[in-house]
Amino acid sequence: MPKDFYETLGVQKSATEQEIKRAYRKMAMKWHPDKHKGDKGAEEKFKEINQAYEVVSDPKKRQTYDQYGSMPGYNPNSTGGTSGTGFGGADGFSQGGFGGGGFDFSGFSGEGFSDIFETFFGGGNRRGRSRKGPRRGSDIEATISITFEEAAFGTEKELEITKIGKCDACNGNGAEPGTPIITCDECNGTGEVRTVRNTILGQIATSKTCDKCQGEGKTPKAPCKRCNGAGRMRVVEHVKIRIPAGVDNGTTIKLSGKGEAGTKGGDFGDLYTTMRVSQSKKFNREGFDINTEKKIGIAQAVLGSEVDIETLYGLIKLKIPAGTQSGKVFRLKEYGVKKLNDNERGDHFVTVIVDIPNKLSKRERELYNELAKETGVKVGDKGWF
Repeated sequence: MPKDFYETLGVQKSATEQEIKRAYRKMAMKWHPDKHKGDKGAEEKFKEINQAYEVVSDPKKRQTYDQYGSMPGYNPNSTGGTSGTGFGGADGFSQGGFGGGGFDFSGFSGEGFSDIFETFFGGGNRRGRSRKGPRRGSDIEATISITFEEAAFGTEKELEITKIGKCDACNGNGAEPGTPIITCDECNGTGEVRTVRNTILGQIATSKTCDKCQGEGKTPKAPCKRCNGAGRMRVVEHVKIRIPAGVDNGTTIKLSGKGEAGTKGGDFGDLYTTMRVSQSKKFNREGFDINTEKKIGIAQAVLGSEVDIETLYGLIKLKIPAGTQSGKVFRLKEYGVKKLNDNERGDHFVTVIVDIPNKLSKRERELYNELAKETGVKVGDKGWF
């Protein structure tokens, strides 16, 4: 059945790079040989998917491929004829292959297929591309437990972290102290090992990263004994963290350069610390505001009063006007939590709850009865209380 690279991946020719990447992952997972052991058809399908992605995921290859056609007769098992791998419509190329000969690329995958494609479509010399330079270290994460008050007012904590750090013996260069870094004798300092293969297309030169120097072109004459030449090792570090006022549960603080050590002199990663704030028995926090409740007696609500309110900043007096209803909310401006990176503070909201007594003394009962009679209110099943 006619098929092209886009069809193989299940995307349109206009698909974006991200759409192509998602499609490739989905198809590769579906047809991976490990899921279809012994199924040659699945193995060939997986090979087709990788070959297609090898081309359309590379902007330069994709542009050339789009220019010369979409391989309407693609067949990974063909050996010639019009069903072979070809780019129809371009000068010097026919649908049956290069110059009408028709070639089968199904035997090539990964780097080998890339080399062949680049040889014919302007990839040129790949020398030096795979050399590995400095690489940034990984980021790490940690959780810090703090109290409600520490979150509100800020604090300083010391965190013990275990990570991959720079070797303190060789200072990260991988060489035994006092010994030199020399040119790699495996790749002669190029960082790559080149090989030549005889293929149906003739001799194809390929290169790969040197295993000995990992593409650096240099190696320690004597590897560091402490880190075995890696330049990095597992370390335990104590990090002091200043936690600003106003953080909340889940707030993340970034400490630049406190992550793991990079390779080949690369930068350190970052440390991300997430706050875990304990709940308060006194205050309920919503953003930067504080909410509390205050119970008052009936007489206080009816006649008015002045009550003590406990805030983050100590006790203050709150005036209760006469006739205050249960559920009334009072705002204490800027008695809440300090806002992050700001001098302003949230507010403290006090909800007044009128406390109805469930037990009365004899005198209290008499007074309530008199009040009920005075207001003409009938209470209780048996009369006045």
